[in-house]
Amino acid sequence: MSTPLDPAALLSAPVLEVAPALLGRVVEHRSPQGTVAVRLTEVEAYAGEADPGSHAYGGRTPRTEVMFGPAGHLYVYFSYGMHWCVNLVCGTEGTASAVLLRAGEVVEGLALARSRRPAARVDRDLARGPARLAQALGIDGTLDGAALGAPTSDEPVRLLPGRASADGVRSGPRVGVSGAGGDGGLFPWRFWLDGERSVSAYRPAAPRRHRAGLTSHAGDRRPHRRRDPA
Repeated sequence: MSTPLDPAALLSAPVLEVAPALLGRVVEHRSPQGTVAVRLTEVEAYAGEADPGSHAYGGRTPRTEVMFGPAGHLYVYFSYGMHWCVNLVCGTEGTASAVLLRAGEVVEGLALARSRRPAARVDRDLARGPARLAQALGIDGTLDGAALGAPTSDEPVRLLPGRASADGVRSGPRVGVSGAGGDGGLFPWRFWLDGERSVSAYRPAAPRRHRAGLTSHAGDRRPHRRRDPA
């Protein structure tokens, strides 16, 4: 008989073990509008204060407090004043680390996911990218800090068993991260299931100009102070 899935136990391991272990598993969100479930095909690992690509690189802030808490909770942040992104807190309490859910395949609630993502021309694009994934699941800042439930729990967001890819796991540089954190030789911390069409396209960080004439970088884990305060 297989061991029941325990999200807190799974996520209590070091972030570089947790990230690839999440691939193929399913994240489900049950809301008043209905249920959407996404099978994870791409994730990124972030190691807190030891990682120049992480929000927690500079230490604790009110925004990153949940990352320093116990494993098995959601860290949901607002990116560039436009989109929500979902992370799963992992590792040891007191040491910040989290896995960004980058992309996946909608395996339940297609109609609801399509209504939330009307711009998606094909189903593979419904959760292709972290902002799209959060939007398809209907996850926003109200779930920041929420516990990730086991398959039999009553939590609105649950982690379910899934299936891996026969082609295996690949790794490489994180998408759109600027500075040292974007160095794929030092931080090849993006993991994906090979051969999955929902995996997002790789792009390096690129300068991005805002109305005030200030520049940030697409995908930069450090928030732009004028639009995304920590």
